[in-house]
Amino acid sequence: MERPCAWKAYDDAATAELEELCTQYRAFISENKTERECVTASVELAEAAGYVNLETAIAEGRELKTGDKIYAVNHNKSLMLVNLGTEPMERGMNILGAHVDSPRLDLKQNPLYEAGDMAYLDTHYYGGVKAYHWVATPLALHGVVCKKDGATIEVCVGEDPTDPVFCISDLLIHLASDQLKKPAAEAVDHENLDVIVGGRPVKIEGDDEEKEPVKKLFLDILSEKYGIDEEDFLSAEIEVVPAGAAREMGFDRSMILGYGQDDRVCAYTSLAAQLDVPEVTRTAVTLLVDKEEIGSVGASGMTSRFFENAIAEIMELAGEGGELKLRRALANSRMLSSDVSAGFDTLYADRFEKKNAAVMGRGLCFNKYTGARGKSGSNDADAEYLALVRDIMDEAGVAFQTCELGRIGAGGGGTIAYILAEYGMDVIDSGVAVLSMHALWEVTNKADVYEAYKGYKAFIARA
Repeated sequence: MERPCAWKAYDDAATAELEELCTQYRAFISENKTERECVTASVELAEAAGYVNLETAIAEGRELKTGDKIYAVNHNKSLMLVNLGTEPMERGMNILGAHVDSPRLDLKQNPLYEAGDMAYLDTHYYGGVKAYHWVATPLALHGVVCKKDGATIEVCVGEDPTDPVFCISDLLIHLASDQLKKPAAEAVDHENLDVIVGGRPVKIEGDDEEKEPVKKLFLDILSEKYGIDEEDFLSAEIEVVPAGAAREMGFDRSMILGYGQDDRVCAYTSLAAQLDVPEVTRTAVTLLVDKEEIGSVGASGMTSRFFENAIAEIMELAGEGGELKLRRALANSRMLSSDVSAGFDTLYADRFEKKNAAVMGRGLCFNKYTGARGKSGSNDADAEYLALVRDIMDEAGVAFQTCELGRIGAGGGGTIAYILAEYGMDVIDSGVAVLSMHALWEVTNKADVYEAYKGYKAFIARA
């Protein structure tokens, strides 16, 4: 069944609301390119909307009641927002879940070296990337350096117009005859994704010659600007990301070109929906988690007990404590696992099966299942739940489409859906169609961003 283009239904008021949302979204993803930055910015928005830190509520022994709004932060990289509804939590929650990590390059623990009179930072790629995307393009450094004395120093270089940017070199076409014969996966070695950060030697007074003068000047700059030395890289988390802001795309300004839209387009619309629904019947929860791109592992990933433990704490403060009530609350919940889908690309049409592909501009996507081959690694939502979701979207006037992640056998992918489904709750994948997923610059359609926001609002209000 082919769905109509969402743009056709918009009047002036809807178009104005769409543009306002997308302006705020572009600013959010331009300013917050790491999971830490996303969580910090989201906490600021949540506190402005009346959300209180769970740690504060626990310390005060606060008795939580209907309408109270709580947030919990996990290792500065994951965030949970909870809006307590009129129904007991034991009856279940309406949950939106997205991830805030994106494919990138991370600095190694011992990254700095000098060669050929240039200073380099050695990297290790994170998530699924095509190495050839990362060469000969402006790059920025974002992250933190944690010193032994407990100080945490934030680093962001390459985003302000007055900042320098960084780059990974590519082999010139004149010498690339052998490189061009290689498969795309081998054309650029991941071990060669080293970032050039300096090319000028330090000036030494007297006869003493510095062994690595370019590296020394780079370290002098770091010491002067940030008060850090080379050993401090051991306890740093610095991410290499594309430099520059998200932009409107197309003469009609109908699209957004930006880094990290997988999955910050779903994270931001989920966050906005949560904050814009002040009163709910079933408790509303939004999860923004880390490490999805590498399997949802670790203390800040969805496979950790952060979500379960935080819900247990909240239920205790709300007078619903106890293991059995917690288990019932989790099993009775409903979730939209909010992650992006592959937008149909006519230039690569043979990788899709069009009648089950996500078409740009046709609204919020629902993937009944993801996975690869025979649905391997997938959550597969049941028909009853999908019928409920359809009814919610239709009642709210949300444009939506159902889709699969490409042609059978062409590849595949997964989300956090299966992890939450282990509790027995109803879960389905939903999100925004994206072109050039996992490239440095990804494309979304403004109409899809808007319909995702509308759909997420409808879900937490009624599911």
